[in-house]
Amino acid sequence: MLTEMKGIVMDFGPVRAVDHVDFAVQSGEIVGLLGENGAGKSTLMNVLAGTFPPTKGQILIDGNKVGISNAQQAMTMGIRFIHQELNLCDDLRVFENMYLAQELLGKGGLLNKKEMIESCKAVFRRMNVEIDPLRRVETLQTSEKQLVEIARALLFKCNLIIMDEPTTALSNREISNLFEIIRQLKQEGVSFIYISHKMPEIFEICETYYVLRDGKLIDNGKLEDITEESITEMMIGRTLAADDFLHKPYTGTGEIVLEVENISGNNFEDISFKLCKGEVFAFTGLQSSGRDQLADALFGVIPHSGAIRVHGKPLTKYNIHHCMKNGIAMVPRSRKERGILNDLSIYDNTSMGFYNTRMKSLLIKPKIEKERYIRQQQAMQIKSDDPKNPITSLSGGNQQKVILGRWLETDADVLIFDNPTQGIDVGTKFEIYHLIRNLAENGKAILVFSSEFAEISKVADKCVVMYKGHINAVFDRDEMNEKNLMYYSTGSNLEGVQHE
Repeated sequence: MLTEMKGIVMDFGPVRAVDHVDFAVQSGEIVGLLGENGAGKSTLMNVLAGTFPPTKGQILIDGNKVGISNAQQAMTMGIRFIHQELNLCDDLRVFENMYLAQELLGKGGLLNKKEMIESCKAVFRRMNVEIDPLRRVETLQTSEKQLVEIARALLFKCNLIIMDEPTTALSNREISNLFEIIRQLKQEGVSFIYISHKMPEIFEICETYYVLRDGKLIDNGKLEDITEESITEMMIGRTLAADDFLHKPYTGTGEIVLEVENISGNNFEDISFKLCKGEVFAFTGLQSSGRDQLADALFGVIPHSGAIRVHGKPLTKYNIHHCMKNGIAMVPRSRKERGILNDLSIYDNTSMGFYNTRMKSLLIKPKIEKERYIRQQQAMQIKSDDPKNPITSLSGGNQQKVILGRWLETDADVLIFDNPTQGIDVGTKFEIYHLIRNLAENGKAILVFSSEFAEISKVADKCVVMYKGHINAVFDRDEMNEKNLMYYSTGSNLEGVQHE
């Protein structure tokens, strides 16, 4: 199926999100769609998927002009969109989510639950994942929810599958399985539009590329004819030569700010370390390493044993509010589920940390709230038309900047960044890397939890590698390289271990 978009324009009031873009995907082709947050990628794909009609332009399938007025019509044409933000109903079971609005009926018009459950099991077997179709979605991990979203698209016959950041919460093994499925479906003639900020993934799985910037098509062609650096510079509209992280100064003062002694909890055991003022420690490891749970424990999200001291003062209560009151802040992973407050405005999302830690007045003062937002907007370069709009009106990168601004307003001494650049564009990533280094230079003690070596190498003074809940290795800056981190993340130094 040849799918073409010609002269697509998408206006939202006075804002032009997509500006006369031409786009095409051939049968059995995997196309990478690239651009910064807010470049127009998702908007363009929402037009193709029937979420809203274009202001101008036309869509053609096999040379014939078609009108796609809603998502159901797009699905009838064999077009499926796996969105970056999870769209599952937590109080329904897995199979009910996968067949939502497309339920199978048996005799007498009753739901054929048996056939739906068996079909779901077959898709999961094909994906080489173990998820029970009878589980309630609210009990799933974020990575499992993402796999359910992907499985839902594979459940029905498709000619074109649009994937928007499908691997943000997946392990390396799960990503490999997904790529095998994509390649298999490609051989069957299924086309893919793959949106990702992870350049290695784009170059591994895609054949051709399109780059958008500020709603306009900047370039397209074969990936074999271009480099990662060239695409990155087209996306952000500037050279990255000035972004020098290789010679970043060490800013640690030797003054211990955070001391963790023999803490143990769900999926991690006997973790000890000391973090000084002006230092950046990275924690890495595979998905089952206990890295995520350790990050949560340090911010009081989950219980643990052992001792945590801030400036020598022990934390006597292990809950979020107590950690915040004692100078610990956390930028959480999984922005939609754990970071933003969907129903509140950009103003309120920016101020929420301040309200819980430093506010002494009983009343909110709009003037001060506005000053707080403007301060962070300028510091973070947040792109927002009206801060009274809901936080969901912003792109993912700008939402992340609001979350960062929220915690900076608490003036915490210890900052925990848990996957801080998950699902955001390369330009914003570099802004956050510079922010982390600047915060360290200004005396903040920082922990970064990440699985990306490129990220760790740019910000960290020291890297702690976890394996099966334990610290397996610790590297200083001059010892950190991708080979070492992967070797110890997989436990290859331990005799007789089973690798993920």
